[in-house]
Amino acid sequence: MATSRIVSDCCPQCGASLPPVDSERIICAYCGSSLIRRTSSSGEWGTCLKAVTCIDQQGIGTEAFRMLIPADWEFEGGVQWLMDNPGMPAVIRFRAYSPHGKEAFEAFPNMPFYWTNNPMVTTMFPVGSLYYGNEIRPPAPALQVLQEIVVPRCRGQALDLRVADHEHLPDLPRKLRAGSPAASDGVTSADGARVRIHYRQGEREIEEDLFGIVEISQTSTPMFMGGIENIFWMAGYLFSFRTLAGRLDGLSDVFMAIVRSFRLNPQWYARYTQVSQYLIQNQIQQIRHIGQISQIISQTGDQISDMIMDSYHQRQETVDRISTQFSQSIRGVDEYHDPFEGHGVELPGGYDNAWSNALGEYVLTSDPSYDPNIGSNLNWEAMGRL
Repeated sequence: MATSRIVSDCCPQCGASLPPVDSERIICAYCGSSLIRRTSSSGEWGTCLKAVTCIDQQGIGTEAFRMLIPADWEFEGGVQWLMDNPGMPAVIRFRAYSPHGKEAFEAFPNMPFYWTNNPMVTTMFPVGSLYYGNEIRPPAPALQVLQEIVVPRCRGQALDLRVADHEHLPDLPRKLRAGSPAASDGVTSADGARVRIHYRQGEREIEEDLFGIVEISQTSTPMFMGGIENIFWMAGYLFSFRTLAGRLDGLSDVFMAIVRSFRLNPQWYARYTQVSQYLIQNQIQQIRHIGQISQIISQTGDQISDMIMDSYHQRQETVDRISTQFSQSIRGVDEYHDPFEGHGVELPGGYDNAWSNALGEYVLTSDPSYDPNIGSNLNWEAMGRL
């Protein structure tokens, strides 16, 4: 009886050496990637991904979004309805992480702000207070917002926190509408940036990249003594990649695959937008009873207007553009046809073969002899490139 021989014993994601184990699946101890190997003559390792779906259980009750993460990672979080801001009644916050290491992808809630030169408002609402759910604060460039607001609020409790690098990303969409119906008639601009931070968790040093976009919607109202300026602005598309220090760039293609795979459900987004419009039109500042969400949703229709779909596509295209900017060390992605889902899916590049199953899992490998159907009770089908 022939015995299997390990020829390639390096992680295809980061290049680190792998131990000579007999199991078919392994977690790379260096970068945390979920790897799979066919015990054939080549013994080459591949990458295994799975699809996760987030259901908005608290509000609309349907799928809010879906994405791909490494097969051995876990997912937590989702949609939370706060109902304290008519223009943003719900926020999305989640984390996909490796239970075996420090690797994680995290998405943070949008941060809405408001600023005006109206002395009646600024006198009653000082900087830091809330005005219709928006924090009173003058707008600033994305890099400054990340360093002075986002990092302190999201990682302010971290030990030995320091900014190791920062990057202004002018190629991120500069002219993106803020998405808030209350500010849709203003002149909108957008700015993007990245900040890399280091901090300690126990005895380990963590390296993390935080990304974000600042969207500004500005309107002016002529008055007898001069114009009144109203600025609704938001720090949005806030997300981060983190792992042990020195390993972040080596995982760039894995993190990019996660970002590129993120897809909002257009039906959920349409209902969310309709709820926001309803709250604004009825000047509802806060709903304390969470059960009232369903009552409001029932008063909105299923129709998806052209305006809502345009906003949806703008935001999805922005996510795609962000993912191509976050690292110059990326290897890119390849697009395959998923025979079970019936549409294309973008997976990490650099592999010759891809397989999928009905559970939304994907296996990537360059081993031409690998067949995941062998020794499995699942039905795997080869995926063709698009």
